Formats: sequence, C-alpha cells, structure tokens
Amino acid sequence: MAPLPNRRPKQLSLGPLEREILEILWDLGTTTAKTIHDRILSDPDRELAYTSVTTVLKRLQNKGWVVCDRRQKVYQWQARTSKAQAQMLWSHAQMEAFLAVSNPDIVAAFADSLDTTSMDKLDAIAAKLKAIRQAREDT
Repeated sequence: MAPLPNRRPKQLSLGPLEREILEILWDLGTTTAKTIHDRILSDPDRELAYTSVTTVLKRLQNKGWVVCDRRQKVYQWQARTSKAQAQMLWSHAQMEAFLAVSNPDIVAAFADSLDTTSMDKLDAIAAKLKAIRQAREDT
C-alpha cells in the first residue's frame, strides 16, 4: 500500500466542474483548455463557455491540483496529482473528519452497525495496517 503523497493540493474540496475537468486531465494527460472544452461539449446536452473552462483551470491551479506549461504559444495543462493519489487524499480527509468526532462510543456504534461485507473490508484493512506497522518496526 502506498503512503499518502508528500505533495498535496492546498485545498482538497472541488466543485462539480472542477472535478469533471480534473477527470478529463487524468484521462488525457497533458492537454489544452480547448481540448477540455471540446470534450465537455461533445455531450449535446451541455453548454459551457470556453472562458469557464479557463477560469476553472486557473482555480484548480491556485488550489494546487494542476500545472500550466506556458512555454508554448498554446498553454498545456496537466494534473499534479494522479487519480489514485487524489482518491487516497480524499479518503484520508473523510476518515480524519469521521474520527474527529472524538467520541469512541459513536465510532464503535457505527462500526457495530456495519454489515458482514463491510466487516470483511475492515478486517482486511486491519491486516494491512498490521503488516505496514510490522514492516516499519523491522527496518
């Protein structure tokens, strides 16, 4: 299991259009705002101004999610974090928020109410944690 990424965006929360554009960047890799705009407009039910895409890309850049290569005439945009890393960061943030409740009774009641499939997943997580901690002690 990979550790949390060292480099993290300044802000984890994303709006729906920010997330959609980030998904497109993960899918295409390095690309232009025009390509992203065209991809969104490939859905005949969508309307979106090109300037909205560039505004969202700049917002994503300010949040630390994307970088822009301005060395060429046409700006190239790229995600700074992989999709897997982003999912790990979002999951970690959700778990931290859940545990911030700071009431062991609530956490225990929640865990007790989980179904068998969820309990199997928790057991697998506990086993992985044990292996990670054991590997740390062995080094």
